Amino acid sequence: MQIHFRQVAAFCAVSVLALAGVTHAAESGAKPSTTTALTLGTGGQMPAEEAAVTIEHVDLKLKVIPDRKAIEGDATLTLRAKSALPRIVLDLDRDLKVSSLTVDGKARPWTNPEGRMTITLPAPIKAGGKAVVQIKYAGQPHEAERAPWDGGFVWKTAPTGEPWIASAVQGDGCDLFWPCIDFPTGEPLLVDFSITVPAPLSAPAGGVLVDVTEKDGWRTFHWRQKQPDTYAIAVNVGPYEKLSDTYKSRFGDSFPIEYWYLKSDDPAKAKALFAEFPMTLDFFEQMIGPYPFRSEKLGVVETPHLGMEHQTMNAYGNGYAKDVYGYDWLFQHELSHEWFGNQVTNVDWDDMWIHEGLGSYMQPLMSQWLHGDMEYMSRLNDMRAKSNNRFPIVAGRVMSEDDVYKDEAGPGIDIYYKGANVMHTLRALIGDEAFFKAVRILVYGRPDPKPGNFAPRYADTKEFIKIVNDVTGNDYQWFFDAYFYQAKLPELVETRDGQDLALSWKTPSGKPFPMPVEVKVGDKIVTVPMTGGAGRVAVGDAVPVILDPGSKILRRQPYLEEYQAWKKAKDEAARKAKN
Repeated sequence: MQIHFRQVAAFCAVSVLALAGVTHAAESGAKPSTTTALTLGTGGQMPAEEAAVTIEHVDLKLKVIPDRKAIEGDATLTLRAKSALPRIVLDLDRDLKVSSLTVDGKARPWTNPEGRMTITLPAPIKAGGKAVVQIKYAGQPHEAERAPWDGGFVWKTAPTGEPWIASAVQGDGCDLFWPCIDFPTGEPLLVDFSITVPAPLSAPAGGVLVDVTEKDGWRTFHWRQKQPDTYAIAVNVGPYEKLSDTYKSRFGDSFPIEYWYLKSDDPAKAKALFAEFPMTLDFFEQMIGPYPFRSEKLGVVETPHLGMEHQTMNAYGNGYAKDVYGYDWLFQHELSHEWFGNQVTNVDWDDMWIHEGLGSYMQPLMSQWLHGDMEYMSRLNDMRAKSNNRFPIVAGRVMSEDDVYKDEAGPGIDIYYKGANVMHTLRALIGDEAFFKAVRILVYGRPDPKPGNFAPRYADTKEFIKIVNDVTGNDYQWFFDAYFYQAKLPELVETRDGQDLALSWKTPSGKPFPMPVEVKVGDKIVTVPMTGGAGRVAVGDAVPVILDPGSKILRRQPYLEEYQAWKKAKDEAARKAKN
């Protein structure tokens, strides 16, 4: 099924390998509030005042009131200025009405016409100085029309009749329900998140559970989390049961794993999914490295939307669907983001392939790890057939989330599907040792990650290219120019010349593309170096002659383009007939 970010935005949320037509629309027929375009947008050019700030601590108290689809918030942010700061700028949906705002305990004037709050200071904050901002607010948060593809709150009713609520704001931003810096680099260093909900409901969240208190028919869950992505601070409320265990790691330590599921679920199905947790952790810890948040936990919660990678409490709404590949694709994909997204975070939305391309590549890689090459190639081929190749994966400029995820204006699905196939091609080109070493350095900032010797970090595309070049000792800028910075794929042109097969690479940009090509000539495989983008191989009367017999190279295939055009027309006709 062809998808576009507003159908797959969650992929930081949602594995694009098998969207399988799952749709979770908000149960209520109520329209979302008139949230501004500024609030619904995320990323783009960061205001200088926000770039100059580190959020050292967030103390967020949130009361969730299901009967009114409303929240009451009390957020205290400790800010440190990286440079002199004349005013404080934060993002917060203007539809959440502010009743009180103080800086260092004193009321300060503020404006918030479009969802970007500007707080006036009596004097600039000096470089290295701190300020404590407290904002009390309340209202009905923006309601998602089709979470997680459209951001906001989801208000549903569990099968047993109780409220079942979740937030999913990866695409539209943290500012939908708390005052934050709505950019990838706006991660707070520490968050205390207290969620108050009607008793006896539960409110699982990221981090470590500090305590649970109950008063006057309300329960408060206090969670503490280190350096979460801004959209990983998430609300989950429902009538949950919990499965928990201790994972014993290949690194010699252990940490908690837990799954919060609806009490109406078949316990056998919940236990079967939970049994996949250790196996999937084994895969990631073997292939990539240590689970990054072992000082907290690995958590998953069942949600009324498909999924999202909420650091240490991933959202899961796949309904325990069985998969031909033998494991739950959604759980595995969201877990991949603990490495690609939460441990290493893109500097800008333009680098989102780091989250999605590498995260998506983990599924064919896990299929190979579990069952061999057939399933590995099957998954990759499915992704290749659904890639669009209309826009570059990386534009090389500051981007917003919409710039990247909307298929009509940006790479959209290609940051998943094409990104995964580019990683497959890179792995084949430089070899397993260099490939996985480069990925580890990208993720951890070092080639030898062990529990305790790394911290969450930011990275961009240029850094990954430099890492690959450093690890291999070669300059692979030509590779990334072809696959990241141009839309169309390189084309391998073949011509029979007497007893030889002449080969040449053709790229849309005309830039050099010296990708070596394997050719199967009879029962032998010959590697053609393609120095200067061209080469030849003697084939004589050999049978068969197969280009790239191991399918190592992502390249233009006209037959796939013909298939895509046919399928698009067929799907369009079916839609019109249905309407």
